[in-house]
Amino acid sequence: MKYFLDSAKIDEIDKAYNCYRIDGVTTNPKHIMNSGKEFLVAIRDIAKWIKENHLEGKEKFPVSVEINPHLEKAEDIVAQAKEISSLCENFVIKIPCNCEGLKAANQLEQQGIRTNVTLVFSPSQAIQAGRINAMFVSPFLGWKENSGEDSYAYMAQLVNIYKEKGYKTEIIAAAVRNGKQIADMAELGCDIVTAGLSVYEDSFTHPFTDYGLKVFQNAWDNTKGN
Repeated sequence: MKYFLDSAKIDEIDKAYNCYRIDGVTTNPKHIMNSGKEFLVAIRDIAKWIKENHLEGKEKFPVSVEINPHLEKAEDIVAQAKEISSLCENFVIKIPCNCEGLKAANQLEQQGIRTNVTLVFSPSQAIQAGRINAMFVSPFLGWKENSGEDSYAYMAQLVNIYKEKGYKTEIIAAAVRNGKQIADMAELGCDIVTAGLSVYEDSFTHPFTDYGLKVFQNAWDNTKGN
């Protein structure tokens, strides 16, 4: 299972790649806002970082970029998607999962511009993303759990549908908020999880690891000759 980073901050991307070998990045308007940069500045900085690290190509390091969420007509979505995708070969365009968004995503995929169908909250939405051969589909976990829904059963159904139908679209478990969700998605056979840097770092730690290390340090210090 691949790990993508939810961020538009270069320092976080650099740390996550060099320390933990993340496989890609997902951004959205909130991440851009939190970067403190204008939209075009933020994504061009990411494109520059990709080039500096010799990661050119969607297969090497895809970066999902969400265009203006106010666009409501497919033709406007397609027009901006073409403009943004031309800035960097790694950019995958995030498209909202609604009628106009799916219409636009279908057109873009047919033209060779790869898409990530996002804001997916039901298996029936995800099916259409697979049918049009989007590069990625992003079903959200955390938001569903906030409203008391069972994200595990939801994702299990979605993964099974994709396997049965043979869709080539990769499933990104989005809005992942803790290590248990990461492990659950790996168990289900999800292709990718995307989460913030702190979520990953929390998932790499355990209090018993710290406890065990102290026990061994104490033993080391009390061993003759050390």
